[in-house]
Amino acid sequence: MTNNRSFPDHYLRPVLVVPLSSLPIAPAEFRANALHWAARFQYCAYYEPNDLPYPRGAFSRLLAVSNTPVQAPAALSELRLWLQQPTQAPRCGILSYELKNQIEALNSEHSSGLSFPDIHFFEPEIRLIWHTDSIEIHGPGGILDEILAASVPSNAAASVPQMRARMPKAAYLAAVESIREDILNGEVYELNLCQEFYAEHVTIEPVQTFLQLNSASPTPFAGFYKWQDQYLLCASPERFLRQQHDVLISQPIKGTIRRGLTPEQDEELRHQLRHNEKEQAENLMIVDLVRNDLARVAVTGSVQVPELFGLYSFRHVWQMVSTVQAQRRPDCDLVDTLRATFPMGSMTGAPKIRAMQLIEQYEHSGRGLYSGSLGVIWPSGDFDFNVVIRSLQFNAATGYLSFQVGSAITYDSVPEQEYDECLLKAKAMLEVLGATVV
Repeated sequence: MTNNRSFPDHYLRPVLVVPLSSLPIAPAEFRANALHWAARFQYCAYYEPNDLPYPRGAFSRLLAVSNTPVQAPAALSELRLWLQQPTQAPRCGILSYELKNQIEALNSEHSSGLSFPDIHFFEPEIRLIWHTDSIEIHGPGGILDEILAASVPSNAAASVPQMRARMPKAAYLAAVESIREDILNGEVYELNLCQEFYAEHVTIEPVQTFLQLNSASPTPFAGFYKWQDQYLLCASPERFLRQQHDVLISQPIKGTIRRGLTPEQDEELRHQLRHNEKEQAENLMIVDLVRNDLARVAVTGSVQVPELFGLYSFRHVWQMVSTVQAQRRPDCDLVDTLRATFPMGSMTGAPKIRAMQLIEQYEHSGRGLYSGSLGVIWPSGDFDFNVVIRSLQFNAATGYLSFQVGSAITYDSVPEQEYDECLLKAKAMLEVLGATVV
């Protein structure tokens, strides 16, 4: 296990620094124990980079927990005030897609079997920070022993035979055709159409299911979040926004193709994606949107695109990733930046506001945390947020389990191919659940 990403220097001296070589169990087993131990707390956040190389780095491995009821910010204006309180700990949290209604004159009428808040952050009472060959434990004594003694289910494989489609396939195909007409009529250039698959009254072990998902589909921005009885099990390959010093970095993904079964087939599929004009057009439209979003909080002339149409391989797919960066203006803080950029253009379409209005019209369920973000804010003010995709959401109180997948619709879209892309993105989640789609 390696994690050579630097952490801010604004920390209290750790209570304990544990060399990985001194652990009586393997590092991966220790991480599993630690997460099972952490899931007992009311609030839990875990950030997992899977030691994957990624331009500008992946998540930093961090586990944070708290049982203290917090006056968490429920609105962006409250977040600003809360962040002004001094701390030497990271703030961990989530942003729901529905936070858009606090940013623009929008609404969401679709129901959901989940009840995550629009925004939630907490300051951990205990945190573990991984480095290349050691772990820092910040908290009271005895935590290491508790983690090593944590009970791990021996046979907790998820078994959810069927995931039901909230939007029948015929309705999805018809929606794609209608969106193509909207594009022809000048309503939007591109729209990200998503659909939900769900199951009710099921039982899964959230930690074990996350670990299985992470093993089946390792990604650089994976994470686990617990808010009371609600769980996010996230295997995201995409960064929404990072700030390092005064540099903002966004890395939208647009363009997907499956991996090949042989090295020769894999290279041929990569070549197809690289030269696919439709996928490039999708990617470029979102890059332009991100550039415009960042320009609202950036020093004039500082917005750049260091990488356009980069190709990166994951377990099941090749993805086309572009990097956009800008220098943040000194008078703009995190809240200003979120108001300028959230939700991420890769999950809406362009132009963003009209795309979100049409999303409400065509989709059949609320997105919740899907298309939102899981992130961490360091005491220095730097932050890193992912895009919540390739993720399971679970309400343990009701047994409601959900995941959503989507694709970018342009005028050149072929409805059946877009539907197949959705199922490709769902592959790892269905495999982990042992489920089929009905």
